[in-house]
Amino acid sequence: MTFATAALPADHPLTDGRTARSPLVRAAQGDRPAIPPVWFMRQAGRSLPEYRESRAGTEMLDACLDPALAAEITLQPVRRHRVDAAVFFSDIVVPVLLAGVGVKIVPGRGPVLDEPVRTASDVLNLRPIDPAALDPIREAVRIVVAELGSTPLVGFGGAPYTLASYLVEGGPSKEQLRTRALMRTDPRTWATLLNWCADVTGAFLRAQVEAGASVVQLFDSWAGSLSRSDYQRRVSPHSRRAFDALRGLDVPRIHFGLGMGEMLDLLPGIGADVVGIDWRLPLDVANERLGGRVPLQGNIDPALLQAPWPVLAAHIEDVIDRGAAAPAHIVNLGHGVPPETDPTVLTRIVEFVHA
Repeated sequence: MTFATAALPADHPLTDGRTARSPLVRAAQGDRPAIPPVWFMRQAGRSLPEYRESRAGTEMLDACLDPALAAEITLQPVRRHRVDAAVFFSDIVVPVLLAGVGVKIVPGRGPVLDEPVRTASDVLNLRPIDPAALDPIREAVRIVVAELGSTPLVGFGGAPYTLASYLVEGGPSKEQLRTRALMRTDPRTWATLLNWCADVTGAFLRAQVEAGASVVQLFDSWAGSLSRSDYQRRVSPHSRRAFDALRGLDVPRIHFGLGMGEMLDLLPGIGADVVGIDWRLPLDVANERLGGRVPLQGNIDPALLQAPWPVLAAHIEDVIDRGAAAPAHIVNLGHGVPPETDPTVLTRIVEFVHA
């Protein structure tokens, strides 16, 4: 499978050839490079001392909307670890904020809404995102892409269900009880809310791609709280809608969700070219569930970043061996980098995979 680039800008890295044959893009297309590409979810952030220094005195969401600062933070792990991709430094609630919803990042907790969105009238009060509001995102991506050269940038966005759960719960929740209750008791309001979430995430993804991102990832933190039936009937059409915002912009699309082992076969149908696997499911088993047709990403257990190197190295070898069953394999973690991670461990993993 290859991706046409006619609808992308002429100076886009996929169009002008800078990233078109990069290991990450090749793997996402199902063309297995001799050495698997490696990058890490949340590689830009709190595990790096240079990040903490750069962001000192700046609120998280303010940093996301400062193009120069967001670009610098995005580039830091590429310089340090020599990973095969940068991932855009931002937060999944940034498009929610840019659409006019009051939200802040509370240290130690995560995104917290000024006013939860729980009723039909609350949902009707939500407004579409103004394209001009995304200008800081576009500018940050342009700065990054100019620096990266042949290294691709991964753009990302939050899947509609995960965004909706933050809106309904008012902040992080382990079980999404209010969210799932709304889904089952008021289907019309639920569908309207998820369409809104899909549209703001879709606009966020599209802005990143138009400005130069070569790959995108839709990140569904909370979909594992759903039954297969609820995901298929009440959530997956909205995730497809988010990906559909990229229609005409032919970039590889990764879908990563936590706890989605029983739903993997549904993900190609929503538009995923690559399926990210969390640490719970071996990659060879995931490949069987996907019929051996889909490139995989993952799935080093983040807990083992704290383990002695021989233990971690053996685990990485096992992940790579199991990933060999798939059409292609992008090495990554089975979730994001924990903030307490020693960054030298990440550098060592990249060197180990590349060797």
